[in-house]
Amino acid sequence: MGTRGMTAHVPETSSPIVRRIEARGGVVIGKTNTPEFGAGANTFNDVFGYTRNPWNTALNAGGSSGGAAAALAAGEVWLAHGSDLAGSLRTPAAFCGVVGLRPSPGLVPGAPAHMRFHREAVQGPMARSVMDAALFLDAMAGSDPAEPLSYPAPASPFQQAVAEAGDSPRIAFSVDLGGFAPVAREVENHLRMALGKVEAAGAVVEETCPPLPDLDGTYRVLRAMLWAAGPGRADPRVQRHFKQTLRENIEYGRMLTITDVYDAQQAQSRLYDILAGFMRGFDVLACPVVGLMPGPVEQEYPAEIDGRPVEDYISWLRFSYLSPVTGLPSISVPVGLGPRGLPVGLQLIGRPRGEAGLLAAARAVERATGGPLGPIDPVP
Repeated sequence: MGTRGMTAHVPETSSPIVRRIEARGGVVIGKTNTPEFGAGANTFNDVFGYTRNPWNTALNAGGSSGGAAAALAAGEVWLAHGSDLAGSLRTPAAFCGVVGLRPSPGLVPGAPAHMRFHREAVQGPMARSVMDAALFLDAMAGSDPAEPLSYPAPASPFQQAVAEAGDSPRIAFSVDLGGFAPVAREVENHLRMALGKVEAAGAVVEETCPPLPDLDGTYRVLRAMLWAAGPGRADPRVQRHFKQTLRENIEYGRMLTITDVYDAQQAQSRLYDILAGFMRGFDVLACPVVGLMPGPVEQEYPAEIDGRPVEDYISWLRFSYLSPVTGLPSISVPVGLGPRGLPVGLQLIGRPRGEAGLLAAARAVERATGGPLGPIDPVP
C-alpha cells in the first residue's frame, strides 16, 4: 500500500481479481508502485520512492497506477491492472502514452472488501493498445458471488468490438467540460489537432457539453466517504505514517454531515440522468484526461494551470470526476506526441455499460492519430 506502517504486511491470499486473471491465462509477475494507499496523482511513497515517467525521467508518471503505466510504457509488462477513483488509471495512462480503461461499476469485480456496495472506485485494464486493453477486459470481466454489484460480461467479446470498429463514431467534445475544469493551452491545442485527424478520418465531432450541476461537491463527498471508512479506520500505528494530503482527505470525510451525504446522493442521480440522456445523441463524450502535461517528479501536485491557481491536490484532476460520479465507463487513449515530445491522452466517456462502443470509438481515435505508442527505453 506504499506506506511505512505496512512494510511487514504480506497478504496470505491473492485478491479475487488476481485469481481470475491467473485462471484465464494471465501470468502475474509482480506489483507496481503506488502512492500511499493509492491517494494522489503522482506515484511516490516513503517505502519505494518515486516512479518516473519513461518519456522523461525528470517528470512524474501520474497516479495512482503510475507504476503500472510506467511498466507498460517501458516494456516491462504487456498488460497491467489499475484502479480508478480520481483518474488513477486514466491520468498515468495519459502521461505515459498507454491506454487505461475505467469500466462501469460491477463489470470487473474488485470493490473494497469492507465496502462491497461502493461504486466509485473500480478496477480496470491498462495496455499499450486498445485491442490489448479489450483482451485484458475480457479476462477481468464477469460476475463474482462475493461481489453484490457485479454482473455477467456480455456474450460478445470486447475484442470483437475493437476488431469491427469503424471510423465514424459520433463524438461530443468539450475542452473544459463547460468551464468546469481548467486546461492548459498546449493541451487544448494538441487535442483539437488530434480530433481534427479523427474527424478527417470519418468521425462526426460536435463541440458541446451537458450541464454538470454540483459535480465538484458531489464527487468530493463520495470520495471522502471512502477515505474516512477505509484508511481512516486503519490501525493508528499505520495512520501515524500517513502523508499530509491523505490525512486531509480522511479528515474531510470525518467532518461530513448526514445532510452532505443526502445532497450528494440526490445530486449523483441528477447528474446520471443528465449525462445518460445527453449520451443518447453521441457514442462518446471526449475531453482531456487531465488539464496539463506532467510536472517534475518531486512535485506532489501542480500549483497552477496556465496561471490559474490550483486549490488543492485533487482540483487539478477535475476531468476525472464525471465518470465515477455517474458510473459511465471511460478510457484514456494516446493521441500522439505533443509538447516537448511527450504523449497526450484523450478521454472518452461512453454510454451506460457501453464498454463495447467505448472501445470501438477508442480504436477509431487510435487509428486516426497513429497509435499505439511504444514501448520505449526510458529517456533521461
